[in-house]
Amino acid sequence: MGKGKQRGSAWSINLAFSLYRIFGYKFLYILLYPIAFFYFFIADNVKDPLKIFYKKLGIKFTNKVYFHHLRIFAICLTDRFISKMDPDSYSFEYDDAEIPRKILESGSILVYSHFGGWASSSSGSRVKNTINVVMQEVMIDGIKQIEKELKYKSEINIIDLNQGSLSVSIQIANALLNEEVVAMMADRITNEKAVIEMPFLNEKAKFNKNPFQIAYKTDKPIVVYLIVLAGMQRYKVEYIVIHLDRSKTEIEAIEEACGIYVKKYEEIVKKHPEQWFNFFNFWKQ
Repeated sequence: MGKGKQRGSAWSINLAFSLYRIFGYKFLYILLYPIAFFYFFIADNVKDPLKIFYKKLGIKFTNKVYFHHLRIFAICLTDRFISKMDPDSYSFEYDDAEIPRKILESGSILVYSHFGGWASSSSGSRVKNTINVVMQEVMIDGIKQIEKELKYKSEINIIDLNQGSLSVSIQIANALLNEEVVAMMADRITNEKAVIEMPFLNEKAKFNKNPFQIAYKTDKPIVVYLIVLAGMQRYKVEYIVIHLDRSKTEIEAIEEACGIYVKKYEEIVKKHPEQWFNFFNFWKQ
């Protein structure tokens, strides 16, 4: 889905599991206040990019705003693992879950963004077929082992970008031929050859055109998921469905489809800025 160093550590995740089993989720939820307070003082590499982000939104970047953003990130990061350990304790609300479910179970591209509970959404997936996650993530070995041991309601298969473009392309093609889901991140660049620039918050930013290009070449629809944190162990799934216009040239169709995605992404980000988790200068990648 993207590239980036895995945050957290295996021992802290195992500790969270133990505390959850003993004291329940509410205890963890409260515990995240002092944890966020700790990172408030040491996460300098996060603070500067967030200042730029909030300036784009016209929101004053106060210490209160910064602390709240860190705490929301801590909640979503915790939910990434707890939701896989105990998926039935989470709720994922849709306006009409049957619409994206039917499309995804017929083979399609699922587009995610580094926003809200994207990493928890596989736990609340109502899709019965395999979800193939295209990603390149630097994972700590201990965390990688934890993820392998956790059970998913849907079968998750990782297509590792480190295997090379030919191998990745073959795996994606096979997955779509088998009417499986291919999940990709559209807001993180993994290949400079697959960049498309689109206006986002009044300035051009780079997006990943791969999911849109694959959808055009394979004549598959795109489902965009934006997973909004709505409460304790509760998420709202905002989604749109994009059908690429194959009567247009590939470049035109991709620009149009990516524009639809970016417009929806911007709309949700404006409503929930504290759930934006691209902790770098997004406009100067």
